[in-house]
Amino acid sequence: MNAAIPEPLRRILDRARWAPSGDNTQPWRFEVVADDHLRVLGHDTRAHCVYDLDGHASQIAHGALLETLAIAATAEGLHADIQRQPGYPDSAPVYEVRLVRREGLAADPLVAMIERRTVQRRAMSGHPLDIAHKAALAASVPGYRLVWFEGFSQRWALARFMAANGKNRLTMPEAYPTHRDIIEWAAHFSEDRVPERAVGVDPMTARLMRWALRSWGRVEFLNTWLAGTVMPRLQLDLLPGLRCAAHLALVAERAPAGIDDYVAAGRALQRLWLVATSLGLFMQPEMTPVIFSRYVREGRPFTAVEAVRERAARLAARMEDWMGVDGAHQTVFMGRIGYGPAPAARSLRKPLSRLLMDGGR
Repeated sequence: MNAAIPEPLRRILDRARWAPSGDNTQPWRFEVVADDHLRVLGHDTRAHCVYDLDGHASQIAHGALLETLAIAATAEGLHADIQRQPGYPDSAPVYEVRLVRREGLAADPLVAMIERRTVQRRAMSGHPLDIAHKAALAASVPGYRLVWFEGFSQRWALARFMAANGKNRLTMPEAYPTHRDIIEWAAHFSEDRVPERAVGVDPMTARLMRWALRSWGRVEFLNTWLAGTVMPRLQLDLLPGLRCAAHLALVAERAPAGIDDYVAAGRALQRLWLVATSLGLFMQPEMTPVIFSRYVREGRPFTAVEAVRERAARLAARMEDWMGVDGAHQTVFMGRIGYGPAPAARSLRKPLSRLLMDGGR
């Protein structure tokens, strides 16, 4: 890393890199222009990830990064003025960040949560959410509303819904390259993937997954003859979906229409997640049904498997039944939330030296 980068800026970027992104893809790089000016060079994964065919998943991650950067800047007494630069394609957006010193600017209390925030894919406590905690979460996302699915019957319905969606994930060949590449096997931590120990399955299922993911042919054989989706869906969707405090949906005031709406949603999501962390809560994103429902509505081809397309259409209709047509179309995030236990394994992040263009300035 270039030693010319001033320490305050280095600290800001070192915190900002902890922002969440789908499967820990970290679709951004940093370019330091001046001591008070940097660029975030975004990209997306549409070329190789079925969950990001329109780039919106990566744009939400960009928003989470920008919100994290803005929060981190307050620890240095700086306000981050952030603008997306015109003239760049949505697949490779550029965000200009100017850091302005403001006397008396207090550090955002969420600074301390940036590195503590993590994903809990395993079962959590089923203890109901504290009313004051729900109010704090709702207040953290002005311009959005939270829709809650609580109580045994609603959690059971959502758990079954997510398990049905899990069958789509596990039986479509278009998702196979992503599933094959995102796991770092036999690891508790990973800088650029999801470590095996954080996936959320038991060791026997993990060994079977590792064997199967060596080829799509093995996955197909397992799914066709050995009910290969049963144990992963049970452990990744059904049981955790039931063993949580609630499922939630983050709903915008209007259906997102482009990159700026998705970036704004990512900023809101990150603040929500950091507030949840400050309250002792953990979250697990449940984004695939949101993404596939959008594909269904827009007629976007995402799989050659007719059974998956039909199942995705049924699940999209079920979302509209639960939330209303407008509510379903305005949903930018879904996830499950609950109190502990804390995960023993987690994704880390690439070191800052790997995220700086040309090593810095």
